[in-house]
This record gives sequence, structure tokens and C-alpha cells, in this order.
Amino acid sequence: MKIFDKLEHMLIRQEELLTLLASPEVTQDPARFQKMMKEQNEIAPVAETYRAWKRCASTIEDSQSMLEEEKDPEMREMLREELQTAKEESAKLEKELQLQLLPRDPDDDKNVIVEIRAGAGGDEAALFAAEIYRMYVHYAESQHWKVETMDAEEIGIGGLKFVSFMITGKGVYSRLKYESGVHRVQRVPETESGGRIHTSTITVAIMPEAEEVDVKLDLNDCRFDVFRASGNGGQCVNTTDSAVRLTHIPTGIVISCQDEKSQLKNKDKALKVLRAKLYDLELQKAHDEQARQRRSQVGTGDRSEKIRTYNFPQGRVTDHRINLTLYRLDKILDGDLNEIIDSCIAADQAAKLAAAGE
Repeated sequence: MKIFDKLEHMLIRQEELLTLLASPEVTQDPARFQKMMKEQNEIAPVAETYRAWKRCASTIEDSQSMLEEEKDPEMREMLREELQTAKEESAKLEKELQLQLLPRDPDDDKNVIVEIRAGAGGDEAALFAAEIYRMYVHYAESQHWKVETMDAEEIGIGGLKFVSFMITGKGVYSRLKYESGVHRVQRVPETESGGRIHTSTITVAIMPEAEEVDVKLDLNDCRFDVFRASGNGGQCVNTTDSAVRLTHIPTGIVISCQDEKSQLKNKDKALKVLRAKLYDLELQKAHDEQARQRRSQVGTGDRSEKIRTYNFPQGRVTDHRINLTLYRLDKILDGDLNEIIDSCIAADQAAKLAAAGE
């Protein structure tokens, strides 16, 4: 009964919020109004589902009661159909409520900073890193998100040893957080004369953007060095000391940003990456400490975990965490990631529901 008490309280609270949001004392206080609007937006979907479930429960009760009294065969058949439909809808709404009441990841609405690093495989790994970078850029475009490059280390044949970039938009972390880990490619490199299949790897790190309130950062712990930007770029490249290298002394984290022509903008981007990295370290510690929570997630979230294989000879992509294999490699590399991500979310929700049932 506790769950229904919680849901009833949610309905009462929603009515309170709607009344308060219309009152002058709240509308004239922007901070309070924003806070209440956020709470209302979080409550509304659950309240709507619960009201629909209550209507179904009422229909089931009425139909059963009328069936006991009704003698007419045609009316009884209509009531049985109505009862069956209401029961099916009720079961569907119950499942939806269970999912809506699962603890929500507080980082889900955040932007992300993505880092891709070439691993084993030399130039072939760097070429694959560039393909995976383009895959995420295309996916971001399909979701109407914005991509900003932070830093990149290219090789002459079009590959990337390393690239970091920010993706901003609605619910970015909620979709991309399942992408962290080792991505493996199996194919015949263009330089391979014998036609042998090579295996190369890259690592992907997805870090939620951290606000100043999320991370206590002492600028006295930071050392900034400036240098001349290198690479393709425009007129200012190699002519001004606009690139920034940030070293966080306590952790030894080093971040370079040279995408902007302004030293100040590069410094600001470097600090954003540092905050995200420090916040990500705290998240990793929390995952390590909460063993049960970690088991309820899709994968461990560990950077060294092999999560996916892209097999070119067979045109398939396999996600090892959820045993999903799709034979449309080209479309996936072109940014069609929704089926994989949706499957990861569904598996994660199922695992969490099972854990809650325990």
C-alpha cells in the first residue's frame, strides 16, 4: 500500500503546485517559480499515468459488478469485452508506473563531454576512432543536438589518436551514457596485402558536464600554459599563443584546448572538461562503492569494459552487454544508434525493476 500512498500524495502535491504556480507571490519570484515548475514537470507524467490507471481500475470494478447482475447475453458479451480491454490497459499502465517510479539519474538532463582514444591497432585504431567520432556527430545531428570540438590529435591519413568534444541538448547524457567503454573493430585494413582480418580497439568516455556547484575546484590547484595552435585552422593558427594546456596538480589531469582562436575561450573550455573529469571520477568512486547498484546497470560503466564489436566482413554490430546483434553496420556508423541505445535503456530498466523486486 505504500506505493499507492506515494501516488496519492503525488496527485495532491500536483494540485498544490498548480495553485501556487498561478499565485502572484510565486510568479514574481523567478527562482521559486523555476524550482516549482521543475517539480511539476517531474510529477506530471507519473500523475497522468496514475489517473489513467485509476480510471481503468474503476472500469474493471464497474464491469465486474454489472456482469454479476446482467442477464442479457449480448450485454454480457459487451461487458466481458470492456472488462478484458480495461484489464489489458491496466496491466500496461502498471508497468509504465513501475518504470516512472524508478530512481531517476540526476545527470540525465546534462550535456556531455566525450573523449575518444585510439587503443590497440596503431593507424587502424586511429582511423576507426575517426569513424566513431563521425558516428556520434551524425547521431547528435539527428537528435538536433550541438557538437563542439575541444581538442583533437590527428594522424596524416585521416585518423584520430584522440578527440574530445562537447554535445549539448535535451537529455544528452540519458541517451549517451551507455556508450562508455571499449569499442572493437574487426576488418581487413587497406594496407593489409594478405587479406587478413585485424582487430583494433578504441575507448570512449562519456562524462556529464559538471556545474560549479557539482565540483569544488580550487584554481590554485590549476596551472595554465599557453602555446600556438597547430593543425588545419584559419589565419590565426600558428600566429598567436591562443591554445591552452591546463594541468590539475592534485590529480595530474592534463587538458589541451585549441579549437577557439581566443585564449580566454580555450581556457573556459578546458575548465569545463576538467570539471567533467573530476565529477566523473566521483561517479566512478560511487559506482565502485555501490556494488548492488552497479550490478543493476547495463555493464559496469568501466572504461576498460569491452562493450561493442563492429565486424566489417559480416556487416554486423554486436553489443556484448545485452547480447544484441544487428546486421546494418553502415547505417549504425552513419549515426543510426537509436535501436542500440533504446535496447540498452530497456535492459537497464528491466534490471532495475528486478533489483527493486528483490
